Amino acid sequence: MTQPQFKVRSATVQDVPAILSLILALADYEQLSDHVTGDCQTLQADLFGENPCIEAIVAEIEPNQIVGFALFFTSYSTFLTRRGLYLEDLFVLSEYRGIGIGKALITNLAQIVVSRGYGRFEWSVLDWNETAIAFYTHIGAEILPDWRICRVTGTALTQLAG
Repeated sequence: MTQPQFKVRSATVQDVPAILSLILALADYEQLSDHVTGDCQTLQADLFGENPCIEAIVAEIEPNQIVGFALFFTSYSTFLTRRGLYLEDLFVLSEYRGIGIGKALITNLAQIVVSRGYGRFEWSVLDWNETAIAFYTHIGAEILPDWRICRVTGTALTQLAG
């Protein structure tokens, strides 16, 4: 059996439903489906609206089927005094893993970082996702053991703001 051919490209408005579908698949994989509250309209506005705050690239196989995505945004390093790229999510459908799609998405993002003159490229990985950790280490990423993510949402956020 031959491996499917794929290409990585910038997402378009027409890709929004497929990206949301992949977000739902990612949430299922991470056993966090009950945390997904987003919808196509909000995702489209955030990607392509008047004031976009995120970008996305997709992996597409023929015929025009989106099987992976990476969603990212600009970050900033005060130590470098330079912008960076923060990868919020990268996901490839399980049946298309192992053929280079994940690496192609990461490589494309690294090319964006370099072409824009950014100072760094960062993302988080769940501590139980040993496959992803091994992949990221293999491509040269440093897993920072001393850093933890802090997050405030929902009622706690409202209380903090109040």
